[in-house]
Amino acid sequence: MTSPQSDDVVSLAGYTTLRLGGPTRRLVEASTAAELVDVVRAADSSGEPLLVLGDGSNVVIGDDGVPGGTVRIGHLGTRVERAADDEVLLTVQAGENWDSCVAASVADGLGGLECLSGIPGRVGAVPVQNVGAYGVEIAGALVDVDLYDRRAAAVREHVPAAELGLGYRTSALKGFADRIVLRIRLRLRADGLSAPITYAELAATLGVTAGDRVPAAEARAAVLELRRGKGMVLDASDHDTWSVGSFFTNPVLPDSELAGLNGLRRWPARPGWSKLAAAALVQKAGFTRGHPGPGGRVALSSKHVLALTHRGGGSTADLLELAREVRDGVHAAFGVTLHPEPVLVGCQL
Repeated sequence: MTSPQSDDVVSLAGYTTLRLGGPTRRLVEASTAAELVDVVRAADSSGEPLLVLGDGSNVVIGDDGVPGGTVRIGHLGTRVERAADDEVLLTVQAGENWDSCVAASVADGLGGLECLSGIPGRVGAVPVQNVGAYGVEIAGALVDVDLYDRRAAAVREHVPAAELGLGYRTSALKGFADRIVLRIRLRLRADGLSAPITYAELAATLGVTAGDRVPAAEARAAVLELRRGKGMVLDASDHDTWSVGSFFTNPVLPDSELAGLNGLRRWPARPGWSKLAAAALVQKAGFTRGHPGPGGRVALSSKHVLALTHRGGGSTADLLELAREVRDGVHAAFGVTLHPEPVLVGCQL
């Protein structure tokens, strides 16, 4: 474990996909779950503020940084257990790279995660966000998690997914630092086929009918192709990927509030509620791909209007100014308030 002294100030910009963020007083790399727990316990005992960080792919850190230290989750390891003739249980440590986990599962002939290909970040963040894409959410495969509960100063094993409050891009863990995911357990298919393809764009790319299952490797390749076309696969040389992916979630609103919003694409969310496409709202409010923020240092992606990107030489303040412009523009046009998908640390929208 690398544990710099408290006077070893480190910029967090190098540890986020936005390449933005201020300093932390110290940075600790925890290479085992036990080390992670020890660092967190020590900080809690001393009263030191502590940011728990993975790959920084779904976080916006303020320019002033964080008041205390930062620990990065880095413990690795996977285990496969046979659950039934056509299913396995896959246990993954929180520090594993998520897309590497998906790639390995597909290579091993397992299905269920392929539509979540190309999503950056580490495994520990996946249930926190209830990561989802192309018609699939991790809630559909998640069995349970192991957590470190900071309030009880204890590890809780096999916490059922049903207790995590998993919802659209959220959970009972999101926005709180009191429970830290140490490992997750997933139930996957062992027949090498994908989950049913339900997302229209993906079905069209694969040339199948909604509900069909295809070889998981084919679905993964198609998802990666679609994500690259939207600048959603990390590439250090491509500023369109210097982002946190989609910055705003798709709003879910009561149908009674949508009566005057004709012509906007919507999907049933739950009885009496519908989901709107945030990208369509942004575009119809007059924002185009590449729309610049302050000084051109930040901008909407040239490939996807929901991605707010850092073009170099910018600041978190620049990014948030652009986010407010888009949010306020959509509200002025439609009366709908967009909410950020990433976690905001030391800053607010």
